[in-house]
Amino acid sequence: MLVTVGRIGRAHGIRGEVGIDVRTDEPDTRFADGAALVTEAKVPRTLTVASSRWHSGRLLVKFAEVPDRTAAEQLRNLFVQSEVDDDARPEDPDEYYDRDLVGLAVRTTDGAEVGEVVDVVHLPSQDLLEIRRTAGNLVLVPLVEELVPELDVDKRYVVVADRPGLLDPDGADVVPTEADAD
Repeated sequence: MLVTVGRIGRAHGIRGEVGIDVRTDEPDTRFADGAALVTEAKVPRTLTVASSRWHSGRLLVKFAEVPDRTAAEQLRNLFVQSEVDDDARPEDPDEYYDRDLVGLAVRTTDGAEVGEVVDVVHLPSQDLLEIRRTAGNLVLVPLVEELVPELDVDKRYVVVADRPGLLDPDGADVVPTEADAD
């Protein structure tokens, strides 16, 4: 199964290196020398990692098929995927592949079924679960222990500690501001 492991950023230098927006907890494995990655595009392309290195907190990768800056610039914003065994799991029990979370039933802490995970959104500060509510609307829930206290991939469910406005945006507590008083 192909799993998205990064997005190609801007070119770095003149020899074809690119910056990678890492989307994996295992970058040293997924971007190791010789690793084959597939671009997520209309016409997928296989790229072989010739070398990778960290520079100022950013992963730089040189692909064997990309000889120079001009070729590197043409890859910008493409997602790259790595082949991962269907039954593979990350070593850390608190880490998950996106594919493991999509489709999980969502319940509240009191046991009410409220929807299903349809996507995982990766932001620089944290990941979000995109949940389709039983009413049909989509909501985003930060994937943090305070709001997602229980997650069981084997039993196919996730528990969300609901807060006003979290699962039901219309139920949010509205605090008046000085501008509202005028």
